[in-house]
Amino acid sequence: MSRIAQQITMGVIIGNRGFFPSYLVAEAREQAVALFARLGISTVMLDDTQTELGGVETRQDAKVCAELLKAHKDTIQGIVVLLPNFGDEKAIAEAIRLSGLNVPVLVQAQEDNLDKMGLATRRDSFCGKISLCNNLRQYNIPFTLTTQHVCALDGEVFARDLRQFEQVCRVVSAMRNVRVGAIGARPAGFNTVRYSEKLLERMGIAVETLDLSEVFTRIGQLRDDDIRVDEKRRILLDNADASAIPADKMLTMAKLFVVISEWTTANDIDTTAIQCWTSLQENLGINVCSIMSVMSGQLMPSACEVDVMGALSMYALASCNLNPASIADWNNNFGEDRDKCVLFHCGNFAAASLESPKMGTADIIGTTVGKENTCGAVHGRLKAGPLTYFRLSTDDLTGEVKAYVGEAQSVNDPLDTPGCRAVIQVPHLETLLAWICRQGFEHHVAMNHSSSSAVLVEAFTRYLGVNTYLHQ
Repeated sequence: MSRIAQQITMGVIIGNRGFFPSYLVAEAREQAVALFARLGISTVMLDDTQTELGGVETRQDAKVCAELLKAHKDTIQGIVVLLPNFGDEKAIAEAIRLSGLNVPVLVQAQEDNLDKMGLATRRDSFCGKISLCNNLRQYNIPFTLTTQHVCALDGEVFARDLRQFEQVCRVVSAMRNVRVGAIGARPAGFNTVRYSEKLLERMGIAVETLDLSEVFTRIGQLRDDDIRVDEKRRILLDNADASAIPADKMLTMAKLFVVISEWTTANDIDTTAIQCWTSLQENLGINVCSIMSVMSGQLMPSACEVDVMGALSMYALASCNLNPASIADWNNNFGEDRDKCVLFHCGNFAAASLESPKMGTADIIGTTVGKENTCGAVHGRLKAGPLTYFRLSTDDLTGEVKAYVGEAQSVNDPLDTPGCRAVIQVPHLETLLAWICRQGFEHHVAMNHSSSSAVLVEAFTRYLGVNTYLHQ
């Protein structure tokens, strides 16, 4: 079961400064309660019995607010600061620091109305936001800005910003302390997917390994009539049309699925990278692609060829928008069109992203291990629509984790090839490919149906410390 947070909880801090109209704080609290409820976001915020009007203005207010946030530290994934008037920048910054929360922070400031610029109604939040951000930077607290410098708390601009910030919070929460399962050894011919466990550990990301010999032993201990095997077989049958697959191959796939599922559950694994060839084909006579497709559809993404960084890239995408992610090769040019290319893999894409997915054999691998030993590959065309592509990589030469991200379109141009495939259109594709080559990135890329590049740049660059190139 995926551990990606479906429900996000945010701490809400409402700033105040006494010589500005205080009724604005109560008004902001009322509007905030309605907005967060409408968007389905849970909140933790002060009420008017804890501080004056539930705002934060003094050192004492900051301490009360910090204690409230600290009491909910295990559930809060982000903090939203609202400035209905100028606010007290020092008190807000201290509240965040004293809480000890290391989560994304969104800063919103309310806009003034030209007919309400008198002393009884003016806000000056425009100015207060600059002062608050200055203090947050002094306190070394990273923060996110709204699209507009000031905006209405109950308006659509802020609602969109809040929805995007919710995604940022989900990505950051998911990527901190994520656990990757590396099943099997990296195929000898794939130096490209080498990575540094130590650099990942520095980010709080753990890698657990499982040798394929252990997998084979556990499969051998499963009875054909085991209820767990039948359950996994039914899941595989529901994932893609498997009418062309022999019953004995489906049974073996189901047993492999049981072993992988129980190991991931026992070790709190969030995403997996599997040695998909050639040991499985030679020892079990099947491909693992359909199992990977199912897991990706369950928001527990699985990458080919023990590509741990590819699995993490898929997990980031899936956590961002709760859409299944897949992984593919930057594989072929598309004729003479230099802004289009073919993405391809033998057959592991999440079924929900495909037109009419079918289970078959992996014909390319089959040329070396025998086509009959590759049952389990998924075949299908990626659905048309917007895509976000994303790739994380560890760079031992510079001692850093780095990434790139961008947006594309999956298009319906004719393409005659088996496996999981897509024709995608990327603006200035040649520039991107040159950048990938010069930076030493892998040939794999993760993608899903979304428009999430801005969220991933914000999450990884600002909060996760990963230098992320945005291709535009």
